Amino acid sequence: MEVTLNNAPVYVATGGKDFDPNLPTVLFLHGSGGDHRTWALQTRWFAYHGYSVLAPDLPGHSLSGGKAFTYIEQSGPWLAEFLEKTGVKQAHIVGHSQGFLSALELYKTKPDMCTSVCAIGTAAAIPVNQALIDTAKESSAKAAHMMCNWGFGPSAHQGISSVPGMQPIAISRAIMSQNPLAADLQACADYTGGDDVAAKIDVPRHCILASADKMTPLRSGKGLAEKMGVTPTVIQDYGHMLPLEAPRQTLDALRNFIQSVQVESI
Repeated sequence: MEVTLNNAPVYVATGGKDFDPNLPTVLFLHGSGGDHRTWALQTRWFAYHGYSVLAPDLPGHSLSGGKAFTYIEQSGPWLAEFLEKTGVKQAHIVGHSQGFLSALELYKTKPDMCTSVCAIGTAAAIPVNQALIDTAKESSAKAAHMMCNWGFGPSAHQGISSVPGMQPIAISRAIMSQNPLAADLQACADYTGGDDVAAKIDVPRHCILASADKMTPLRSGKGLAEKMGVTPTVIQDYGHMLPLEAPRQTLDALRNFIQSVQVESI
């Protein structure tokens, strides 16, 4: 579906079903250079199992208009307005990589809008090498190639795919090459408020991490989990791009968490 926010179109994937704001809602937030396709398997499962799903292309990305966020802090108020626009009063917030930093800012802006918060393949801070940012300014395609080399685990580099006939590295490289990667990476590099927000989250929360993550190393993810006061789920032998390269394992961990929150709220 499409909504208009700040005079710009926002494309929103809904998992293949019409969006119903009266159902429990899950908001999925993609990472740097990504879009709604990050969450293809996860959104479809939730949409067909009693939930409504929102997976927007964030401003300036893929099918959405507007400009990419210059600072992570801008994303919190934008997301709160986005949820209001769709008629959602409260949602489970799921963020991958940079998307989780935006989830933190949404929680800081409107904590009452967050039923739960889940971090996937991320940390409270995401330092970015200046050389990668400079490369992205020169060419998103070159930077995307570098990030995909680092971002995927060993199985993906051997051509092993969880989706027969599809190669997640090539798909991710194509998507990221067309998106404002330099702006995303700079926003991540400049963001310093994550630890403080993470430590204050008092709704149900969880971390899903990857043992072979080279972009937000496992030790950094465990540091986030400690700040959030949770024991993380660690998916073995996969890299940073968990939702794409380990979609079923990511879904299993995510649905176990969100379903437990729903049960507790009844």
